[in-house]
Amino acid sequence: MYLFKKLGLKKEEVISIVGGGGKTTTLFILADELRNLNKRVLVTTTTAIFSPKEEEYDYYFLGKLEYFTPKEGSITIFGNRIEEGKLKGPSSIEIEEIVEKNIFDFILIEADGSKGKPIKAPNDYEPVIPKCTTKTIGVIGLDSFEKRIDHIVHRPEKFIEITNSNYSDTIDADIIIKLIFHPEGLFKEARGEKILLLNKASNQYYSFKGNEIRNKLLEKGFKGSVLVSDIKTKKFY
Repeated sequence: MYLFKKLGLKKEEVISIVGGGGKTTTLFILADELRNLNKRVLVTTTTAIFSPKEEEYDYYFLGKLEYFTPKEGSITIFGNRIEEGKLKGPSSIEIEEIVEKNIFDFILIEADGSKGKPIKAPNDYEPVIPKCTTKTIGVIGLDSFEKRIDHIVHRPEKFIEITNSNYSDTIDADIIIKLIFHPEGLFKEARGEKILLLNKASNQYYSFKGNEIRNKLLEKGFKGSVLVSDIKTKKFY
């Protein structure tokens, strides 16, 4: 199954991705699918991401995107500079200016960082989601289940405050649901349609837990879509 179909994408979208649990992988899998559909795709960040591999893009720009028209079926990487091996992104205003140029069909933005952790709470200054965003994807890694908060969470001090938990508590469905619903949680500053991606459902246990969360969210009136998936293998449950 293709991710772009599950996301219900329209002809043109600005998609911001937040959370943990495989944001960058999700970003580039989606970009590659759209490139194969002959779309012009921009991949960028409002924070920082590891510089991508050469096979993951067709164009790579630092600084300004002036006098440039991408070919159909291409991925363009855009950032301001490279710092400590990471691509530092443009401001939200710069991204909005790029949208106005109308040279890309899809703009995909990694809008916060997680230090490789599967689950996180946002800091005071994040995420950075441009106003032009049409969909916000919040990612949580199901491999965080039954792991201690102080071992598995990025920004645990914010996390325990948001979820009313303790450092020694282990991640369960109720804690994840608190993170999703809290205004300072996973979907803080979200714009457009909310899509929750419960990722890394790599075995029966994780897929079961993902569906448990989905059912509880629907019961509680979550206003958005919920996908249970193992993005690397493109399996959805």
